[in-house]
Amino acid sequence: MTTAHSDPEAAETAIADAVLGVSGVAFLRPALSSLLRHAVAPRTGRRTAGAAPVPVRGAGVRITTAPDGEGPAVEVHVVVLRGHRAVDVTRAVREAVRRTFPSTARTIPVRVTVTGIL
Repeated sequence: MTTAHSDPEAAETAIADAVLGVSGVAFLRPALSSLLRHAVAPRTGRRTAGAAPVPVRGAGVRITTAPDGEGPAVEVHVVVLRGHRAVDVTRAVREAVRRTFPSTARTIPVRVTVTGIL
């Protein structure tokens, strides 16, 4: 996988794919910034007038800089399927995210937020 430093969009997409494969995850919940970015897409020419919006693949994933300033940190917003324990799903999501990064000497901080239950 491409690291977050060389291509953040590819990293976010790979993380989104890994998270969507976790049992109990209904879908990724995009952040407001992703929704707003998508809303202005027609003005930037990324889609044609009248075309249906194309969902941003990594919209529920955000890669930032870790609090210590060294390396990436990941935020994931998910909606959990009813009948699954949120704590179990968040642990599985955290592990899925960490598996998408190549081996590193440090543990990547991953914050998982459950935004709803479906």
